[in-house]
Amino acid sequence: MWTRPVDSHTPVQSSLPSPAARKAGTPDLRRATMSLHQRPHQKPAAAGDALPISSPSAGTAPSRPLPLLTLPYLFSLLALLLFAALLLPWGPTRPSSVPASPWRAYTLQEAAAFAAAAGNGTVLLAAVSGPYLPFLSNWLISVRRAGRADQVLVIAEDYETLDRINAAWPGHAVLVPPAPDAQAAHKFGSQGFFNFTSRRPRHLLQILELGYSVMYNDVDMVWLADPFPYIVGDHDVYFMDDMTPVKPLGHSHELPPPGKKGRTYICSCMIFLRPTEGAKLLLRKWIEELKEQPWSKQRKSNDQPGFNWALNKTAGQVDVYLLPQSAFPTGGLYFKNKTWVKETKGKHVIIHNNYITGFEKKIKRFRDHGLWLVDEHSDESPLGRI
Repeated sequence: MWTRPVDSHTPVQSSLPSPAARKAGTPDLRRATMSLHQRPHQKPAAAGDALPISSPSAGTAPSRPLPLLTLPYLFSLLALLLFAALLLPWGPTRPSSVPASPWRAYTLQEAAAFAAAAGNGTVLLAAVSGPYLPFLSNWLISVRRAGRADQVLVIAEDYETLDRINAAWPGHAVLVPPAPDAQAAHKFGSQGFFNFTSRRPRHLLQILELGYSVMYNDVDMVWLADPFPYIVGDHDVYFMDDMTPVKPLGHSHELPPPGKKGRTYICSCMIFLRPTEGAKLLLRKWIEELKEQPWSKQRKSNDQPGFNWALNKTAGQVDVYLLPQSAFPTGGLYFKNKTWVKETKGKHVIIHNNYITGFEKKIKRFRDHGLWLVDEHSDESPLGRI
C-alpha cells in the first residue's frame, strides 16, 4: 500500500475512527470506510471546520489511508471464497448438449449378447434416430404382442435416442460410433438417408461375427403374427420381394430373375440371416457395392440397390429363400390392392408401409387401416407414450 513519507519528528494523525465513532456510526466511520476504495482528495481547510486537515506546509503529516489487509476485510474475503466454492463446480464440466450417461460405453457385443439371451441366440434388430421413435414404438407394440420384444436390439443413431430408449427400456439400445448426422437422415433419397442406411450391413455383419442369427426390420412395419414360423429350413438368408405384381400362393422361393435394370428388386427392409459363411459373404459384398455406388445428386441412391446387386453377384454362393408374398406383402400391394387383401385374409404376417414417403402420410395410411397402434395402445409399448 502506497503512503506518503512521514517526518519522523512529527506525530502521525491516525485516519481510523475512534471506538466511539465506530459504535455510533458517525461520519468519521463513513470517511474511514471510503478510504478502503479510494484515496481522499485533500482540500484546504474551511474556516469553520472543527477538524482541519493538516497540510505539508503546516509541518504535519497527511492522513494515512486505511490498510486493506484488516481482519474484517480478510474475514469477508474468506467468506466470499467459501460461498463461491459451494456454488461453483470444480474441474471441467460436460457440455449441456451431451449429458453424462452410463450407456455411452455400452458396446454392440454386450447389447447383442443381452438381446440374444432372450431370443435363443437370435437378435431382432432395428435402427432409428429421434424422429422415428413413434414408428419404433408402434412396431414394438406389434412385436410384443407376438412375444418377441425381449430379443429386440435397437441401433440408436444419435445419443439422445440412445439415452431415451434405455431410460425407458434399459439395455435394448446401443450406439455404434461414429454417430451419423441424425437430422440429415430423414428425407428418403437424401445423402443423409443414404449415410444412415448404408451402415446397416456393417451392423448385421458384426452381429453375425459374434455368432448370433439376426432378423432386421424397418420400423415402418407392423407385425400381424409371429414371422419366425416362416423361417423354415437351414438357408443362409431370407427376404421378401418388393414387387407389386401378384404371385401365386405356391410361388417359388428362389431368387427372382433380374428386372429391367438388370437386377432383382428384393426389399432390404426385412432380412433374416444365420451366422453362416454364405450370409457373411453376402453382407461383405453389399458393403462393397455401397462403396462402389456412393450417393450423388444425379443418382440419389439408398442401400437397397446395393443389396440387390450383392444378391445377384453372389448367386449360387449363398443359399437364399424368398418368403411367401401372401405373408410378407410390400406396401404397394397391401395398401393398394383391396381384392388381393380380401383373397389372402388371415395369411398376412408383416405389413410394410412403403411405396409412400413422409412421416405424416405414413401415419395417416396406418391409421386408415387400423395399424397405427400407438394412438390407443401406447401402454403396450416398452417405451411408453412418445
